[in-house]
Amino acid sequence: MTIDTKDMLGSIMSSLSRIDYIKPSDIPGIDLYMDQVTTFMDAHLAASKRHSEDKILTKTMINNYAKNNLLPPPLKKKYSKEHLLVLIFIYYFKGILSFNDIQALLNPVTEHYFQSKGQLDMEALYNEVFSLEKLQVEKIQKDIAAKYNTSLTTFSDAPPEEKDSLQFFSFICLLSFDVYIKKQLIEKLIDGLSDDGPENKKDME
Repeated sequence: MTIDTKDMLGSIMSSLSRIDYIKPSDIPGIDLYMDQVTTFMDAHLAASKRHSEDKILTKTMINNYAKNNLLPPPLKKKYSKEHLLVLIFIYYFKGILSFNDIQALLNPVTEHYFQSKGQLDMEALYNEVFSLEKLQVEKIQKDIAAKYNTSLTTFSDAPPEEKDSLQFFSFICLLSFDVYIKKQLIEKLIDGLSDDGPENKKDME
């Protein structure tokens, strides 16, 4: 197996520096029907797709979110800017968290800040959180580079024709372990939100 990990890493680092997010100003100032919501999300989050044919959110997903009280119900089949902001949070969470965990995390937020009349509403909350995340990109790049350099120190005695693929495997393992630990931490923190602990409900898309 021939893998040009260095070139691949350079490409990944470059893409990280271009990471952007949907700004509230990008969202139309009018309420949207379901088809308009899925089209908007698909267009604005296209860069996060693994494959071009992947869907960001489907009608079935959105209906399930509303049916199971994760997403506040639409008004007359239309979704507001706040609905879209909640959907963006759901989209980022669903890649690593179960439906129940997302529900435990987001429900208190939507109950307090969705259609809030106070100074802090969903848009203000969204802006604050995502401005913090954008500041993390440089730190993430440095961490990935450190893990890559660490992987190059492994399997020093391996046959030359096997070393590259084994070091590539080490790099993937280091990245995966990092994700595993952080996922465990997130789940523990979410479990702490409820005195009853995690519930065994069926997950859904």
